[in-house]
Parts: sequence; structure tokens; C-alpha cells
Amino acid sequence: MKKLEQSTISLLIGLGALLLVVIVLSLIGWLTSKPYKTIIQGSVEAREYRVSGKIPGRISELLFQEGDTVQKGVIVATIDSPEIQAKIIQANAQNKAALAQNSKATHGARVEIIQSAFEMWQKAKVGVDIAKKSFERVENLYKQEVISAQKRDEVKAQYDAAVATEKAAKSQYDMAVNGAQKEDKLAAEALVEAAKADVDQVNSYLNEINLSSPTNGIITEIFPKVGELVGQGGPIMTITDIDDIWFTFNVREDKLKNIRIGAEIEVRIPALGEEHYKAKVYFMNVMASYATWRATKVSDEYDAKTFEVRAKPISNIPNLRVGMSAIVIE
Repeated sequence: MKKLEQSTISLLIGLGALLLVVIVLSLIGWLTSKPYKTIIQGSVEAREYRVSGKIPGRISELLFQEGDTVQKGVIVATIDSPEIQAKIIQANAQNKAALAQNSKATHGARVEIIQSAFEMWQKAKVGVDIAKKSFERVENLYKQEVISAQKRDEVKAQYDAAVATEKAAKSQYDMAVNGAQKEDKLAAEALVEAAKADVDQVNSYLNEINLSSPTNGIITEIFPKVGELVGQGGPIMTITDIDDIWFTFNVREDKLKNIRIGAEIEVRIPALGEEHYKAKVYFMNVMASYATWRATKVSDEYDAKTFEVRAKPISNIPNLRVGMSAIVIE
């Protein structure tokens, strides 16, 4: 009798264990097959501008720090360029010389004018010697692949200009000695115009010494420090226009059902709390093939493209900053 009861209990325990296994397996199957909600997460981006100059030099002053708000047109940095100052002096001197030569051609040469022409010629010859030596040094560095072809071409152009200036100075001296003809007068006038153009060109570089902000925004990054050298076109700082801000999402194409150009979506910014904000979709574009989502199952799935979606906030969102996460509310 006891053996029968024990066998019955063992049978019940076995059935119970089997039932428990069936329940656990069923629960696992239900959980794995249960559809899950996909979260579409993106980030906040904004238009960025790089401040850079046309001339090389050293940073002499940075008028703002990272995080400061600046207005369009305000000076944010200055560059110290002794080369530009030297060019200005040289251009003004050449302009004066050209005016003197023009006066000489018009009114006839005096002893003082002849002497001045001779001295300008000698000065130009010295300039040719210096430019030639500079070009020879640069040419050697270029052959050794130490400097770029652009730098070599710039020094070559300076050398050619010095040679041309020397020839023009020699011509002016010869004209002063031999007397001016009609053609000489025209040539003198042309030299005056060329010298004036050089002065205007060099003076225009003065505007590039003071760098101004191209937009209203926040300085988000400053690259060089005061005293450091910057090359031509080298970036000085980045200014972010927080008035031109948007959300960027990377969305799988099977999640684009309710996302269209011109559609309004709701987003939540975790950094700003639980409040929802409306944004309008203005841009959609398929991403490169590397962003394609690959199916892992043999059936019922397919390779899906990924689209970049951008949306602008419909109204101003206080304290919104670049880099914050944004989540689409479905």
C-alpha cells in the first residue's frame, strides 16, 4: 500500500515538473516572439561656421572665450603680420616713386629727379638680389620635397615681380637721363596706376588682420592660442548658430510610415525633462550602403535601408544645445 502511494506521489511530482517546464518554455516563447517597440533616437545639430583669415601670422589677441555669445560682425580675434606691414611700406614707397617718375616725365628731369631715379634703380637691383636668393633657397627646399609647390610658386612670383620692378626702375632712370617722349609719359602714367593698385591691394589685407564673426552664435571651439602661428586660411575658431538648429535621426525604412517631408513629429529631449516638443520634417535622404540593416532570419525579413531624417523645432526650445539626445514619440 505504501509503495502504491509513493508511486502515485512520484507520478504527481513528475507531472507537476513536466507542467512547470511546459509553462516556462511557453513563457520564453511568448517573450521572444512578442513585438518590441523600437525607439528612434537622434541628436541635436546646428549650423557651424569656421572663422579664418586670408593672411598668415601670429594670433595677437583672442577677444572672446569658448562659450561666449557673439554678434555678427564683431571682431573676435586679431592677427599680427609684420610681412603685411612691410608690404604696405613697400607699396607706398613704390607709389611715391611712380608719382615722382610721372612728374619727371611730364615736367622734365632735374638733377635731383635723375638722382632719385638712379637710387630707385639701385634699390630695385638690391630687391632682385634678395628675391633671387630667397627663390634659390626655396627651390632647393622644393626639390627636397620640404615645402609645397604653391609656396615655391609664390616665391617665384615675388622674384619675377622684383625683376620686373628693377627693369621698370632702370627704364625710368634712362628716361630721366635721355628725356621723356610721349610714349615715356604714357608709361609713367601706367606705372602710377599700377603702383596705386598695389597700394589698394595691400591695404585690403589690413581688413584681414581683424577677424570678425560671420554670424550670431556661440563660440564652441577655439583652435590656436595667443602667440601661435596660423597659416593662410587656417581655422581660428568655430561659431555655432543656435538659431539654425535641427534634429537628426537615422531611421530604418520600415519605421518611416508616419515620417514624411512636411510632417510634424513629437520629440522628447531627456536632458530637458519629460516635456514633448513639436518639430517639422524638412529633409530625408537614404544613407550609404554601409548603413543598410541586414536581415538575420531566412524568412519574413528583408534588408532595410537606413534614412537620415532631419526636423526643425516649430517653436523655440529654451536651453537646447548641440549634442543633446532627441527621442521621437510614436
